[in-house]
Amino acid sequence: MKIDDIAKLANVSKSAVSLALNGKNGVSQETREKILRIAQEHGYIPRPIVKADQYFQSNSKLLRFVACTNEGIVTEQYESLPFFMELINNIDKQIGSSGYSLMVSSINIENLQDEISRLEKEQKSAGILLLGTNLTPEQIKLVSSIQPNLVVLDTCFETLDVNFVVMNNVYGAYQAGKYLVELGHENIGYVESQTRMYNFDMRKKGFIQAITESGVKIAEKNYFSVNPTVISSQEEFKDKIKDRLNHLPTALFCEADYMAISVIKSLTELGLNVPKDISIIGFDNIFESQVITPELTTIHVKKDKIALLAVEKLIREIDNKEVEKIKLFVDTELIIRKSCKATK
Repeated sequence: MKIDDIAKLANVSKSAVSLALNGKNGVSQETREKILRIAQEHGYIPRPIVKADQYFQSNSKLLRFVACTNEGIVTEQYESLPFFMELINNIDKQIGSSGYSLMVSSINIENLQDEISRLEKEQKSAGILLLGTNLTPEQIKLVSSIQPNLVVLDTCFETLDVNFVVMNNVYGAYQAGKYLVELGHENIGYVESQTRMYNFDMRKKGFIQAITESGVKIAEKNYFSVNPTVISSQEEFKDKIKDRLNHLPTALFCEADYMAISVIKSLTELGLNVPKDISIIGFDNIFESQVITPELTTIHVKKDKIALLAVEKLIREIDNKEVEKIKLFVDTELIIRKSCKATK
């Protein structure tokens, strides 16, 4: 019995199972009880991310995953967001067969230096996998000065002498733009995050490049912004759509799946049909993209490959004293489902 099996029996995501088994927020009490009951009935024994007898072991076999939380994308409840939970699960899976242990730590971004120093003083790690989603180059440099064995995930700054492993955001959004153009869309809209970061900026670059190459431009009125971590309908977005129900874009690209799902819910509440009235495409291919109606066309991020490359690089630095720094971009894949249609 594995987490995958429990997820199928409970009809929930692997992220929800992990949250329930670890006593974390992000699932309802009813769902939590259902998952725990299934786990108990099938004799599931969870593998702790760090076993009790490993906590005080030598730092030579301990890797630390660090997420820096704030009020933007990586909130204190970041582990309940499917993308991050899937990424952590994939990292844990890769580390599991390496002889190393993984410790997951969340710290407040406002106290970055003090918190990293404290963690490393309390339990020295052999290396850090840093979730760089919302970090600046200066903050990443600070972490590397405390623990030089470092691989940063989910962002990239080419001018830093630090290891980075990230999805190819430009290529992924480029794929999305080309697909909409191939479907015949010319009146295209863009839904961007109210909170900006490297990933979103690169996705914007790739999408605009794709449609520009095809002779398509996004009209200023066709830019919309939404909260990137809200999965329910959003009133501000709905108000903008209400004002122009008779002259909407034929398609919208959303910078992330959470935003795309929120947009679909908002449009549905206004009586609009996706994709009949408007096509929607997202980015990330989270579990929820398959259960929303209609199923979401999106860009698949290979979180398993990102985790594998990051763990392998970090272990090479530790075991082989590898000093060369790398910047790895993992290409994405277009996943065609039911939220987009051709214009003709």
